[in-house]
Amino acid sequence: MSLSAAEDDSGSEIHIPADIDWHMLDKSKFFFLGAALFSGVSAALYPVVVLKTRQQVSSTQVSCFKMSFSIMRYEGLRGFYRGFGTSLMGTIPARALYMGALEVTKSSVGTATVSLGFADTTATALANAAAGLSSAMAAQLVWTPIDVVSQRLMVQGYNDSNSSKNVNPNVNFCRYRNGLDAFRKILYADGPKGLYRGFGISILTYAPSNAVWWASYSVAHKLIWSGIGCSMGKKDESGSIVMGSGFRPDSKALVAVQGLSAAMASGISALITMPLDTIKTRLQVLDREENGVRKPLNVLQTVRNLVQEGGLAACYRGLGPRWASMALSATTMITTYEFLKRLSTKSQEPLTS
Repeated sequence: MSLSAAEDDSGSEIHIPADIDWHMLDKSKFFFLGAALFSGVSAALYPVVVLKTRQQVSSTQVSCFKMSFSIMRYEGLRGFYRGFGTSLMGTIPARALYMGALEVTKSSVGTATVSLGFADTTATALANAAAGLSSAMAAQLVWTPIDVVSQRLMVQGYNDSNSSKNVNPNVNFCRYRNGLDAFRKILYADGPKGLYRGFGISILTYAPSNAVWWASYSVAHKLIWSGIGCSMGKKDESGSIVMGSGFRPDSKALVAVQGLSAAMASGISALITMPLDTIKTRLQVLDREENGVRKPLNVLQTVRNLVQEGGLAACYRGLGPRWASMALSATTMITTYEFLKRLSTKSQEPLTS
């Protein structure tokens, strides 16, 4: 049984929209609409990112509810959007790099794997994994400095509330007026390397995370459609599954399958890469004091501190918000992304084959 779009109405296939390759897109429309759509997604999910970041730098385990209540009580709604302006400014170029690298790699690797004789499912998973890897590495060139600045702003109000007893004493509490002021002070104190603090661990976190996510997504997507096909079809004498009539899922079914596939992929990716994400966040936010001078922590010191604070469990602080953030972000991202690709398709190219 084919899971791709059908040429006719023979009734033996599930008719889902064909995938849209890089050469089929109107690039200017793709990047312009992408910036607008993903900015809205970022705004909706940003409070969860703030919550995750504060949990990761906390010296003790703090529940999501208690952390949320503390932020709302002492900082108000504004506390959930600290650093958002800076993050948004970085999201636009980072997303452009991400989407460009993603589509180019997926298209080229997909063609290469098929020509080498790989099965369709395997070729798709390999192409998606390679695309996730390359897109994450490209985006980190822009995103790491933005991440450093925005996370400093995220934790800035933390020490002012009564929840400060839970704050790690190594948190850098230099006061910043805004993102530009933070950028200038970090650059003055640590030079360009200060803005790329944690770049290596970011690559080690996001590159495999994206590779795992996109590979898991492609496999989950095909498995779900296969399951739908099996449940709606029946076997003939040869054992092949045959649909009684051509099945064309509506837009709601497409979005539901994409969302479920994204949530499944997010859970797998979050579990695998959570310790690396915690180490990365602490490297970018925490300092150590040496002879009265505050200096950045290194990876070994960060790991040692986590072990002292709670071992492996400390590495998974903020897992709930991170999984929720990844699942919500991935679900909205993939549905928005697929919608964006169809909006950006050149008029002469058909959306289904």
